[in-house]
Amino acid sequence: MTLPLRSTIELYTAAQCRDLDRRAMAALGVTGFELMQRAGSAAFETLLQRWPRARRLAVVCGKGNNAGDGYVIAGIARRLGLSVRLLQVGEAAALGGDAARARDWAAECGVAPESAAAVPADADVVVDALLGTGLRGGLSGDFAAAAAAINGSGRPVLAVDVPSGVHVDTGSAAEGAVRAAVTVTFIGRKLGLHTGAGLDHAGEVIYRDLGVPEAVFRELPGCPWWRYEALPDAYRVPPRGRNAYKHALGHVVVVGGDHDMGGAVIMAGEAALRCGAGMVSIITRAGHRPALLARRPELMVADADDDEAVADRLGRATCIVAGPGLGRTEWGSLLLATALSRPVPTVLDADGLTVLARDGLQAAGPLLVTPHAGEAARLLGCDAATVQGDRPAAALALARQVAGVAVLKGAGSVIAAATGDAEAALLGVCAHGNPGMASAGMGDVQSGIIGGLLAQGLTPAGAAVAGTCLHALAADRAVQRLGQRSLLATDLLDAMVAVLAAERPA
Repeated sequence: MTLPLRSTIELYTAAQCRDLDRRAMAALGVTGFELMQRAGSAAFETLLQRWPRARRLAVVCGKGNNAGDGYVIAGIARRLGLSVRLLQVGEAAALGGDAARARDWAAECGVAPESAAAVPADADVVVDALLGTGLRGGLSGDFAAAAAAINGSGRPVLAVDVPSGVHVDTGSAAEGAVRAAVTVTFIGRKLGLHTGAGLDHAGEVIYRDLGVPEAVFRELPGCPWWRYEALPDAYRVPPRGRNAYKHALGHVVVVGGDHDMGGAVIMAGEAALRCGAGMVSIITRAGHRPALLARRPELMVADADDDEAVADRLGRATCIVAGPGLGRTEWGSLLLATALSRPVPTVLDADGLTVLARDGLQAAGPLLVTPHAGEAARLLGCDAATVQGDRPAAALALARQVAGVAVLKGAGSVIAAATGDAEAALLGVCAHGNPGMASAGMGDVQSGIIGGLLAQGLTPAGAAVAGTCLHALAADRAVQRLGQRSLLATDLLDAMVAVLAAERPA
């Protein structure tokens, strides 16, 4: 019987990858060394595809199976007539198991290991086969020196499975971790290559499944790596019926915009409208009304100092987006407390997160928070380095703390949700995004998109995943035209409209 392909791409921890390797060997009927030969062959093939003129390789090996992959690469290269220098950290004689078999096979091919030292200056490509998924803690001693030699070589680096020093489970990178131009990873896609510092250190990530059957992956589900185009129907707004009307498409109320920060609520409100919300109201300083209506007359504006108007708009809300430009004064604190008293789903971003952490406010309705690392640190009572040191764990902790959904923004945004038993589960990692998004207002647009999806009927979990991915995909489309240095938050709106226009028609 032919089994269907997986509907999602999944990411795995180090322990899960070891389990996948065992299952793969059983499914393929191969030994560990034979699987190692497949991995080495795939890595060498990738190397030649990326650097077809490479004739001199430096392969830097450690002690475990990652070193075995390096020996296989070196042996294949030598058999094909390339010049190979294999630099061994520690004694080659200390290798055991499949790595020892790879060492002996490479010796038959004419590869003689040398003590690790400086990377040869004439190397066309350096292969990092030091540590792979086996890293515990930081880099030290000879391994730190070898990683420094790789980074200091000035030569392009191919990392085998994982750049040495990158933590597979967390996305963090140890001090001095290898920076690769290309990482070729095998069987299980590693979680740490797709979020945080791991993205920077991995460079271009090439995935090779080594012929492992799809059934193996279905037996061991991982953490979804979401692409907007491949989201399941539960994470998508259904097409509009021919008799659709605005009241059925939700009313988003955006709360914020203190003095000098009116642009934040304008961007959030327009984003909510552009992704399909039926109506959007802005509760803000009265002085922002002219700019709001001049920029987007479809938005409705209420004076935040008019208690009756505020109560009226909040009473009509299908969902609330609170925090863009809110500020941290008493004005913003009182306004946020009023907004959170409404029992409707609320997206909390920007200054709203800081006020929530400072004032200990509680939400009457479901809460969806979208912090960057600094805001997450304030919510969790730690520092930003701790958050970045284990992004998946931080997202889970945030979801538990707010008893709702958390989107930890940044490279490879991580999304988590609390469950009914006060635990939390990772909903996944966003596969889109680029460095051009490091620009003011990006979070305001994202919160508006998520609010617009909530208004149209998606659950908080569904809106968090879909909105985060749609926002980042729009940035990827926009950056192709504008470049990373020139990308502005409002540039995402036209790109998002184009993405939505390409979806199935009503």
